[in-house]
Amino acid sequence: MTNFVAAIGSAFAPLRLPNFRLYIGAQLVSNVGTFLQQTAQAWVVWELTRSEAALGLVTLFNALPMLLLTPWAGVWADRLDRRKLLLTTQATMMVLAVLLALLVQTNTVQIWHVYVLSLLLGMVTAFDFPTHQAFLGDLTGMGEVRKAVNMNGMVLQGSRMIGPALAAWIIAESGAATAFWVNALTFVTVIIALTRVRASQARSDRLHEAPLKQLGDALRFLRTQPRLIDMYALTGLITFAAWSVILNLMPSVADTVLGGGAETFGALTAASGAGALVALLLVVPITQAQARGGVVLTGALIWTGLWLAVFGASTSVPLSMVAIAAVTMGSPVVFTISLGLTQVMSPPNMRARLISLFTMTSMGVQPFAAIIVGGIAETIGVQNAIYMNASLAIVVSIGLVLLRRGLWSWKIGAPPAPEPQPVPATAAQPTPAVQSAGAAAD
Repeated sequence: MTNFVAAIGSAFAPLRLPNFRLYIGAQLVSNVGTFLQQTAQAWVVWELTRSEAALGLVTLFNALPMLLLTPWAGVWADRLDRRKLLLTTQATMMVLAVLLALLVQTNTVQIWHVYVLSLLLGMVTAFDFPTHQAFLGDLTGMGEVRKAVNMNGMVLQGSRMIGPALAAWIIAESGAATAFWVNALTFVTVIIALTRVRASQARSDRLHEAPLKQLGDALRFLRTQPRLIDMYALTGLITFAAWSVILNLMPSVADTVLGGGAETFGALTAASGAGALVALLLVVPITQAQARGGVVLTGALIWTGLWLAVFGASTSVPLSMVAIAAVTMGSPVVFTISLGLTQVMSPPNMRARLISLFTMTSMGVQPFAAIIVGGIAETIGVQNAIYMNASLAIVVSIGLVLLRRGLWSWKIGAPPAPEPQPVPATAAQPTPAVQSAGAAAD
């Protein structure tokens, strides 16, 4: 019991750092705004088109740049000052939110406006996400970065629960345009925080090299790290198997399997968010303390697959809520631990590039997973599609254990000693690049 309490308490250690505390607080406000806008935007698209296909296209336009642009974004996030790059992406996102608010406010919005703005937002997000993740390590140092990634996940899941509920209230009271205006205002908090925090960044010192060569360097390094490759494969698998169900098939389950309506869909969505939040608060801190990384990650995937099968078989709303909560308790373990270890195992001046490749193989496959799994569900039924995803998660996890030498016995090395709190770095004297390479256990 003492170890459990200590692990939970240790999970919040990065909050001792003032720079991280300021930045993550601003991120909480901004992420609530992001989920608020996503919900309001879906409502606007539905009112304009009454088309599920249109909703899917908006998701595709928003997510496709994550697959195509993120690797290049990682290159530039290693070459440029990440704090300044984040200031640029956050300001651009704010402008896009204002444009959508104006279009809706003036009743001139058309569906193609939403498509274009979703594509532009996806392009900016492709640069923002790997830069933001690498910046967490700049703020905390490698000794606390895994806990920082976990706390960032807590903020994300908490926002995922608050944002849609707040959006529903705002839309009912004053319309969707107000939701977009509120989201635009939330970016101000991050911009102010970014102007005040100080971080220590190891930047690439080979600026004379072409971006293509630097991306190639990251790929060549990745080929020498079997455990990084395993983690990329496992996160891609859980995105395909679990998140395609959570994000795309739950309306169909609520209607055709459980015989419910919007209330049932809302209950399933709330249960999935609650499961993810519990995982980040309680499960991830415990699993991060375990040395057997391969056991933890594959075990979480098998857990996810088993509960997916229960979710597919259930015709009871309470059991379905329990099952989907259990599914979303497993997926953050895989994603958060893999992302944190990617940061620890990366050479300091290559960290953003490897995070961008991680993003491409996880979040980048999401729109294609949605299309494939949605097509399978229409062909053989939603329950059979969920069974297939459950089987995929279990079989491939076991296959990786059997075929990938060293995965099951892999022990995570002791984390680096905590680094001193970052000191301010002036524009005239940028932090010099660090040349040491990260180590990966085989």
